[in-house]
Amino acid sequence: MSDLLNSETKSGGNLIPPSQEQTDALLEAVKEQMDLDTFNPNDHELLKNLIESLGDSRGLVRMRVAETLGQIGELATPFLLEALAHHPNVVVRRASAKTLTIIADPKAVPILVNSFLNDEDTVVQGSSVGALARTGEAAVPALLEILADSNSSENTKGHAAWALAFIGAQAKEYIYKEIDSSSPDVRAAVVGAIGKILQENPEEEAFQILVNALGDPDTSVRCEAAAVLGNLTYRPAVANLISLLHHPDWESRKAAALALMKIGDRTALEPLQAALGQESETGVQPVIKLAISQIDKQSEQDDDWE
Repeated sequence: MSDLLNSETKSGGNLIPPSQEQTDALLEAVKEQMDLDTFNPNDHELLKNLIESLGDSRGLVRMRVAETLGQIGELATPFLLEALAHHPNVVVRRASAKTLTIIADPKAVPILVNSFLNDEDTVVQGSSVGALARTGEAAVPALLEILADSNSSENTKGHAAWALAFIGAQAKEYIYKEIDSSSPDVRAAVVGAIGKILQENPEEEAFQILVNALGDPDTSVRCEAAAVLGNLTYRPAVANLISLLHHPDWESRKAAALALMKIGDRTALEPLQAALGQESETGVQPVIKLAISQIDKQSEQDDDWE
């Protein structure tokens, strides 16, 4: 192994990317050591060489390197974080973020957040937020902070909300409490995350949070809650959604009609027809008509089976 490590040369303090032959030899040597249980995880030079090998031009080889570093685990985290934060080769930064997804080390959260927000490469950004999602509860405070930051772009907030929903049940008590956040973006993201939690584990407390969110003062939160309840076909929310059909905000009325359509409860037909007669917004009228048509059609099919 020492000959292999000595074969790497340095230029200006940075390792020159190893050749394909050197990378192949390094992987074989590390595999052999792991098989024989003689691998030394404190061999920093070896770990640095593995990091450099993440820049290999062959995708399958990069995957093998990442899997090897994943087996090494959290001892590799500092080297991966250094590469993610400072390596000039974007391929190495991308692969480092993806490898941190495998390891899911909570200590990586601050650097992952920095790369998600500040790296110039969109793949690095996406891989970093993916690693945050995989890290779980330890990443939740940082994600909530991003969502609450008025300087965060809509795209950034969208990725953060996705990560929060991915974490879901792993941090559900933490997430539930944030429905009282002063930030509408946080509350909307929490509603989306609760929707994901309920897909895996239906529980009445979470459903009630969603129903209450239909009365949120912010349009985006109300609409998100309606959409989630519709997707979950939660029939106990029908009365609340019918009330939302008369909200002064047209987007909320539209979201309510769509949710009622997805739930398909025939008790919503008459209120929808009444709402249609009162609706003046051209963007809402066709949605209500569609909801009426779909519920009517479903009711007829149900009658045929009775």
